[in-house]
Amino acid sequence: MKFTSIQDFLDYVQSELDANRLIFPTLPDIAVKVKNAVACNDISSKELAEIIVTDASLSAQIIRVVNTPMYRGASEINNIQMAVSRLGNNTIRTLVTSLVMKQMFRPSSKLLEDHFRKIWKQSVDVSSISRAFCAFAPHLNSDEAMLAGLIYQIGKLPILILAEKIPQFMGSPTQMEKLLEKAHPIVGKMIMDSWDFPENLKPVASEYVNFKYDSGLKSDYVDIVQVAFLQSIVGTDHPACRVDCSIVPSFAKLGFVDGIELLEIKSISDEIEIARSMLS
Repeated sequence: MKFTSIQDFLDYVQSELDANRLIFPTLPDIAVKVKNAVACNDISSKELAEIIVTDASLSAQIIRVVNTPMYRGASEINNIQMAVSRLGNNTIRTLVTSLVMKQMFRPSSKLLEDHFRKIWKQSVDVSSISRAFCAFAPHLNSDEAMLAGLIYQIGKLPILILAEKIPQFMGSPTQMEKLLEKAHPIVGKMIMDSWDFPENLKPVASEYVNFKYDSGLKSDYVDIVQVAFLQSIVGTDHPACRVDCSIVPSFAKLGFVDGIELLEIKSISDEIEIARSMLS
């Protein structure tokens, strides 16, 4: 099997989907249960906690996170019901989804391990920066911005699973990298269209690389992730480093002046490190 263009590969993705030979990543069951429970609106903190405690690992993570500087209050939290009561159902829903996202970045083979690890690390970096940058967009929710950063490269996962069986890509790191960068926004859109995700987050996986993207008068989660992504690659050899940030609408909407090293601002860098430690 030989592909002469990215479109050839995307056609192949669609044919594999149509034949049920390719399954897109799905949210872990616990995240779906919590999301559906919160959607009922009238669920109590006790009932929601009873769902979460069925997953011991997730429960431990939430207790750890709710006692970090990001969320902690005057007293220490030592059980899930207290955590839900403190944070509220909507924050818990977003936090649960963020914390279990790492499960989707587990490779199906040893051959893909390095790729998956690299993508997860990049996602954590962009997610952490996105959360910190919400300070410049108070109309947006910082927890949802964090989740938006975790999904921005979700399209790369099924591409890797398919490409693993294609010598043309697995035998050439350059071709593999080109395929991942060019194809993942389109595959990401396919995934987000298949997920029952908040509508304001769905465009992130496909539009963050559209540097002419304009959300209107106010910034949205695409803007946040786009700026976070461009900041995360500063000083690397990523092709997007050539983008002139002074003409990218997202920067202006967040009030960022060209030339300022955003990640060097102490208040921002501290917030980034807190978020990164939570997700890593």
